[in-house]
Amino acid sequence: MKMSLLATTLALGCAACAPGAGAQAQDLRLPAGFQATTYAEGFKRPRFMVVASNGDVLLSDTAAGTVYLLPDRNGDGRADRKQVYARGLNEPHGLAIHGGFLYVANTDGVVRFPYKAGDTQATGAPQKIVSLPGGGGHSTRTVEFGPDGKMYVSVGSTCNVCEESDPKRAAVWVYDADGKNGRPYATGLRNAVGLEWSGNQLYATNNGRDQLGDDLPPEGFYKLKAGGFYGWPYCYTTRAGQAQVWDKDFGRRNAATCQKATPAFALTTAHSAPLGLAFYTGQSFPARYRGLMFAALHGSWNRSEKSGYKVVTVNPQTGEVRDFLTGFLKGQQVSGRPVDLVVTRDGALLLSDDGAGKVWRIAYRK
Repeated sequence: MKMSLLATTLALGCAACAPGAGAQAQDLRLPAGFQATTYAEGFKRPRFMVVASNGDVLLSDTAAGTVYLLPDRNGDGRADRKQVYARGLNEPHGLAIHGGFLYVANTDGVVRFPYKAGDTQATGAPQKIVSLPGGGGHSTRTVEFGPDGKMYVSVGSTCNVCEESDPKRAAVWVYDADGKNGRPYATGLRNAVGLEWSGNQLYATNNGRDQLGDDLPPEGFYKLKAGGFYGWPYCYTTRAGQAQVWDKDFGRRNAATCQKATPAFALTTAHSAPLGLAFYTGQSFPARYRGLMFAALHGSWNRSEKSGYKVVTVNPQTGEVRDFLTGFLKGQQVSGRPVDLVVTRDGALLLSDDGAGKVWRIAYRK
């Protein structure tokens, strides 16, 4: 499969960050009391993670076509081993555990394996339950289960800005757990890579369009609802919580279209590429962090002054965005690219870094 120019640029965006050449723990900056250490390393392109009920961590590696098991059975804060759970997958990305299965979002569909906590490798071939349009300008797919037991799947656009012919593009669809009865849930999302439920609310990160300069449009965080329309390709948010503005450069439809578009509830710097997110549900961080959204900013590829390359917190009530972990970007030199976050059973945060090919563990020590 030939990669698009955009996909190639993204893949090569941190060429200096080959495994073993990325940031060191002492380079990273965190609030007082927090410390970052290496949890696991030696991956090609580590992306999304999921934590099993027994604490085992599973990680997708899109470039390796592999899902890895990363257990920490001795509780020392570092993976005991890097074990292949399943290989031969087609750019695996999103992961979810539900109803006795591990779900994997490949670029061309969602597959599942029978799974119970403690399993160390897949038994049998993957069962494909949903077909998706593969590849394109945005090739990653994300899968998440809601409190209703339904499966939510996001697929990005084929382009920077265009009218898609496939309704599964630039949207989140909802399915039964077996992949049946699929229907659109949220539309107008150019590339909603991160999906996460908190209570009965589904949240998403979204990557805005390019080629409008360094500062437009800001990147957005969204609260999704059934039937919601979130603007792309006709509109974008410039002020959190306020009406979206018409994309005159694209020039399709008219400004009235934007009245129907739900704006982002929080914003961050344009082109910083928010990907995975996690709500802090642990007990080991100070109380002020509990219930906050943590989001990984993968980093810009086409901004004259780089943006992103860090982890931020987002207050789901006020929309306030604050830096949490920095140090991957020094001047214009990049040493890591944050991708996804999960909360471990002991209350730490894990962060995948596909620039340095590793997973970081972020813990608080009183």
